[in-house]
Amino acid sequence: MHVHHLFSSDDGESHFADIDIELGAATIGGRFSAAIPATSLVFREVQATYALDWHPAPRRQFIVNLDNGVRVTASDGESRVIGAGEVLLVEDTWGKGHQSIAMNDRPRSCLFIAVG
Repeated sequence: MHVHHLFSSDDGESHFADIDIELGAATIGGRFSAAIPATSLVFREVQATYALDWHPAPRRQFIVNLDNGVRVTASDGESRVIGAGEVLLVEDTWGKGHQSIAMNDRPRSCLFIAVG
């Protein structure tokens, strides 16, 4: 399973990478990854005009977009649209951080899942 990964390098710049979450063998209930301990889950709705300038992530967390995408720009200049149904792991909790801009002139519902 594909996950976008945003992290800080030693110089404080943020960068994207891709992570593939390994799934186990198929069972009657589907294929599962290993459990990832979570500390909290937050439901969030973001207005259609959302545009947040440079900021680090407040914590290490997965962001799951439910119904719309967001454009995220790393401080190294790479920009990605994280679409509806996609997952982003943010770990750029220090340094310059990233920018986030709403897409499609629509609100976005998402989940923030804080992890250790």
